[in-house]
Amino acid sequence: MLAFRSPLVGESLAIQNIFKTLEKVSQTDSTVLITGESGTGKELVARAIHENSPRAQKPLVIVNCGAIPSDLLEAELFGHMKGAFTGATQTRQGRFELAHGGTIFLDEIGEMPLHLQVKLLRVIQTRQFEPIGSSKTMEVDVRIIAATNRDLDKAVQNKEFREDLYYRLNVIPVKIPALRERKSDIPLLVSHFAQQFNQLTGHSVEAPSGQIMDALMAYDWPGNVRELENLMERLVILKGQGSVDLGDLPHRIFQKYAEGRPAGDGALSEWEFPRMVLPNAGCDLKAIVAAFENHLVDQALARTNGNKNRASELLRMNRTTLVEKLRKRGMIIPASEREREREMARRGDLSNGTGAVSGINNNGNVGNADYGIDEVAVPGASNSTNRQLDV
Repeated sequence: MLAFRSPLVGESLAIQNIFKTLEKVSQTDSTVLITGESGTGKELVARAIHENSPRAQKPLVIVNCGAIPSDLLEAELFGHMKGAFTGATQTRQGRFELAHGGTIFLDEIGEMPLHLQVKLLRVIQTRQFEPIGSSKTMEVDVRIIAATNRDLDKAVQNKEFREDLYYRLNVIPVKIPALRERKSDIPLLVSHFAQQFNQLTGHSVEAPSGQIMDALMAYDWPGNVRELENLMERLVILKGQGSVDLGDLPHRIFQKYAEGRPAGDGALSEWEFPRMVLPNAGCDLKAIVAAFENHLVDQALARTNGNKNRASELLRMNRTTLVEKLRKRGMIIPASEREREREMARRGDLSNGTGAVSGINNNGNVGNADYGIDEVAVPGASNSTNRQLDV
């Protein structure tokens, strides 16, 4: 490990390369642009640069440009004089002035309005600005670090971000990889967060391992390190002590792991079947089993876009058995019955039921469901109407 001090945790090649870059960057005053998805640790990187720089004893001022309304952001950054606008009852220092001698971190820089980007560009170039309502030019000695989860190249092309400002900020680019791109760091992060939250809460939850770690490694972590940190906090608080079980994991993580596992032999294994607790008052077992069966059938139909052949293969049952189950639920209409309804509607006889017995179709033949295409309502379909399916 490098002597460089950082709150970042990881031993992957990607994170080690970042450590090496930050170690060099921290000793300069060059402007840094940190990019990466939400939750990857962009603020931690900014702190690491500041805390390892010659400015470490001076302030680190953090401004989230996306969290402050655009009409207030200018006053927040550059300050204002008393009476400069309605509500300005006293003179106030801006964040740039407060960061004098230290570092200012402009988070979510991609959300900054275009009219303020011009003023920021001047500060970067000259280190000078005027507070709102003042004609006096102020000079500041600050190191500027910016961060964004947006694609600023695309924003520049779309005229949503000034090209000249982008190049001024992007002197030293630092891209933080998503957690799914450095999964080898997950065990280390899990152990780190487990220890951290055990110390904070006084609990004694063991760091996950075995199947639990396999499940964490299988998940893609769209929320990145922040999502993993929040999960570990939740597990430590709710578990309290002992080891974490598969049943303690959120459904989204459990499901991702279970879908990638081979089917169990004989009785369903722990990861294939949800944990259930029998209520003290008992339960309607038949209703629960039926609901569970219907849920799996619905998933199979949705996953195969309503194709009953493929759905029956997923469920390992005969297609005719699946069709019968769908008919009992009212989810399927035989083609012959549908044809009769259309013929009666065409003749205007639907109200008196003429033709209901014969079931004659447009060709004058008796309809037969065995040779027709059934209709079934697909769970999760974009509309609520039944639609024809492949068979």
